[in-house]
Amino acid sequence: MNEDTFNKEIRKFLKKVGITSQREIEKAVWTGLEKGELKGNEHFPVSMTLSLKALDLSISIDDEIALE
Repeated sequence: MNEDTFNKEIRKFLKKVGITSQREIEKAVWTGLEKGELKGNEHFPVSMTLSLKALDLSISIDDEIALE
């Protein structure tokens, strides 16, 4: 195994996940605000599940996102 390649591949994947996740969350919040479904001061529980089926890995990360 080439550790440098492995680390680069993990970082590339995490960057893609991070950027995609941020865009989708922002889009959902802006849509909620435009529709009047949100006031803009909410706190949302959020979770992300990472799975690597080939290695039987599944982990859930839970947190909260505050709009204000």
